[in-house]
Amino acid sequence: MAFALEFFLRRISQGVLIVLAVAFVIFALLRIAPGDPIRIILGPMATPSAMEETAERFGLRDPIPVQFLRYLGDIAKGDFGNSFIRGKQGGTTGGSQDAAGSPPVERAAVIELIAKALPYTLLLAACGFLLACLVSIPLGIMAGVRNNGWPQKVALYLSSLLVSLPNVWVGIVLIYLLSARTGWLPAIGYRHIGYVIIPAIVVAIELAPVMIRSISVAVATNVQDPFYEIGQVRGLSARAMLFRHVLRNAAVPLLNSFGAQMIGMLLGGLFVVEYIFSFPGIGLLTINAVFQRDFPVIQTVAIFASTVLVFINIAVDFASTTIDRRLKF
Repeated sequence: MAFALEFFLRRISQGVLIVLAVAFVIFALLRIAPGDPIRIILGPMATPSAMEETAERFGLRDPIPVQFLRYLGDIAKGDFGNSFIRGKQGGTTGGSQDAAGSPPVERAAVIELIAKALPYTLLLAACGFLLACLVSIPLGIMAGVRNNGWPQKVALYLSSLLVSLPNVWVGIVLIYLLSARTGWLPAIGYRHIGYVIIPAIVVAIELAPVMIRSISVAVATNVQDPFYEIGQVRGLSARAMLFRHVLRNAAVPLLNSFGAQMIGMLLGGLFVVEYIFSFPGIGLLTINAVFQRDFPVIQTVAIFASTVLVFINIAVDFASTTIDRRLKF
């Protein structure tokens, strides 16, 4: 109990500093980058005086540290701000406002936009990860146990092929083959669970190669250790040695690999897949916010993503230390 308490206190304190650093970097970069979000909010016909008035009202002309401290104060109150662009009804209000701008009560709260998009992202991530596991775990275990046999060659060739396929190209090909050409599956947007299948396949193809290699290497390393043969000499079957001992010893590198994969999927691949398929998750929301210079949405997603990544790392490290207490994080 003392170990778990000390572990979580130390890692959570480190995680808070990481999240604050990420939040400040994103916050500052958004304001340093070229382009004025006020132009998008008010439209190209807005007068300079109206733009300056709106920028002052949003606090965008204050020094960056002042803006950031004010933003942290709002977050401490549970207020993540309102979108610059999106109205409460879900549509885009940019460029259609008067000189006074759209008041905050008419703009959608950022936390509501994220809460609406999050279930779709979780659904897509879970389906893609499940598909990847269904292929990677059996193939990786077989390749690790028969390190010099045909399963190892199949795993090597398959992972090499899949890792060479860009997810953008895979998505376009699958849309053409499974949707446009045959009409078997829907591809764009989301109306029911069938819309998840093709994007989930793309996510699984991105995850599977590294998972296959990680599982096969971890299993093969333990199978070649002396304890594996000694256990069989003492009467344990190969199946018992595999499931009771080999997979347990291989769990630590596998957990680290799976944690890294989830992080990579959250940061990159999943967002790209959502944009390709117009899947209404956080990835599509974020990319559209980047194009529209919607600062509050981008900032909140960055904080949310970094927080999730910190907790994934903490969970993986704690599970690893629980399995092997010799590890110290």
